[in-house]
Amino acid sequence: MTSPTAEQQPMEHLYESRQRFVEYVRRRVDDPELAEDIVHDSLLKALKSAPELRDDERLIPWFFRILRNAVVDEYRKRDVARRHVQQTDELPDLPDLSDEEERTICACFQALLPSLKPEYSDLIESLDLGGEQPEAVANRLGITPNNLKVRRHRARQALRQQLENACGTCAQGNCIGDCTC
Repeated sequence: MTSPTAEQQPMEHLYESRQRFVEYVRRRVDDPELAEDIVHDSLLKALKSAPELRDDERLIPWFFRILRNAVVDEYRKRDVARRHVQQTDELPDLPDLSDEEERTICACFQALLPSLKPEYSDLIESLDLGGEQPEAVANRLGITPNNLKVRRHRARQALRQQLENACGTCAQGNCIGDCTC
């Protein structure tokens, strides 16, 4: 077995301390798999910088700074995602249609439902066509009512896109009233 080169030695020190790094990150994030991922990504980042690493004494503190920054970045990503979800949770419900409006909606959408993701077509069929209560559907799917609102909104957007692709200018008026399809 050959002895490690000068460039490989710092990486060996990092790898030998891997468990210590994982424990450090686990104390800062609540998900053990995420902690492993953060350490792994940080080791890759350090590996890219390996040719620049020469001082073994400063290696470990330098890597802990990388880990700390990676944890901070993870919390920033979570905060952005949380704020985004909060914004989409506040989507307004679309108004219910009167019986007359329901009769004049373009029939093309029923043929397009199978082209949507199954979870989207199921939501439209359950909520918009079947008249199920949102709370009951959310419970059945095991999601929060706010998550259901987001999914319903996305399902309707996907259906609208399919209608515009299939029906052209007729669909731009929501296919209500004077459908020419």
